[in-house]
Amino acid sequence: MLHAVQYFLLLAVGWVSREQQAVIAYLQAENETLREQLGDRKPRYTARQRQRLAEAGKALGRTLLAAHASLVTPDTIMRWYRNLAAAKYTAKPLGRPRKRQNLAPLLLRLVRENPGFGYTRLRDVLHNLGFCTSRSTVKRVLDDKGVVPAPERNRTRSWKDFLATHWDGLAAGDFFHIEVMTWRGLVRYSVFFVMELRTRRVHIAGIQRDPDGHCLLQIARNLLNDFDGFLRGKTHLILDRDPLFTAAFKDLLGQGGVKVVTLPRRSPNLNAYSERFVRSIKDECLGRMVILGERHLRHAIRHYMAHYHSERNHQGLDSALIDPGPEADRQEGRILCRPRLGGLLRHYYREAA
Repeated sequence: MLHAVQYFLLLAVGWVSREQQAVIAYLQAENETLREQLGDRKPRYTARQRQRLAEAGKALGRTLLAAHASLVTPDTIMRWYRNLAAAKYTAKPLGRPRKRQNLAPLLLRLVRENPGFGYTRLRDVLHNLGFCTSRSTVKRVLDDKGVVPAPERNRTRSWKDFLATHWDGLAAGDFFHIEVMTWRGLVRYSVFFVMELRTRRVHIAGIQRDPDGHCLLQIARNLLNDFDGFLRGKTHLILDRDPLFTAAFKDLLGQGGVKVVTLPRRSPNLNAYSERFVRSIKDECLGRMVILGERHLRHAIRHYMAHYHSERNHQGLDSALIDPGPEADRQEGRILCRPRLGGLLRHYYREAA
């Protein structure tokens, strides 16, 4: 009975051995096919792949590796294993060392300040700053941070970046409307103003009961006047899609070197500085008065503009005055008050010594 059991065990072991040999033969044929497809090119292995092959190769030994390894030589596999064993004591990771952590914040700053820079240009700037890195590393770092390539960044340039680029030559214009009490009843007047965005200085370009295209053409001529035109030296004027801004009006401005930038529909936030001025003049002055006729309207606007430029602090300018007078620098003296419009607007200053 014992001999029968041993006989069957030998048969089972022989069958398993033949199956394993068939599997090994197939894997060798598969590896040989891969080597033929690679040709003269040498495959590149990641740190994890080298670790996996080194651990498996150590278990086989050099003799079996020489008989069965087809992609890597036994000496290479054993060298990988020695490096793997040494790494346990030196704590040195396999593969190329990672770049310094401060490279990502610097790259994000360069991209934010220079949206048109591509990977090669960014790499060159880093070389100038002492960072020896490659174009592929720059691309990998930006991809990890979700930064799109330069051509796409240029197509999606923000409105804020546009304003910053054209800040010195940029102006914005708009209408606001006010109801005026006359002997015929309430009459609606339209006030057209233009703002220099960098300084927040505002020019009232026209006050009209029923403005039309001819009125706007004359306003454009006044704005482009070589002597005192408010748009002298400006390159762009932001306007909404009001039909009063006709093609002839825009062409006249274009001939004077001012390009009209038309806002998309229903986007008042893109002309936020002008919208804020309209809110200020209405909340602080016109909305708190009963305007009696056109003359009274012009009087109120004139006093508010004097207050707006010389007496009112602006948070967008770090709470500074647009056109501070000589009393702004006085630190001593009796405190006085300058009322306007019957005390509706007040300015406090110190008396001159």
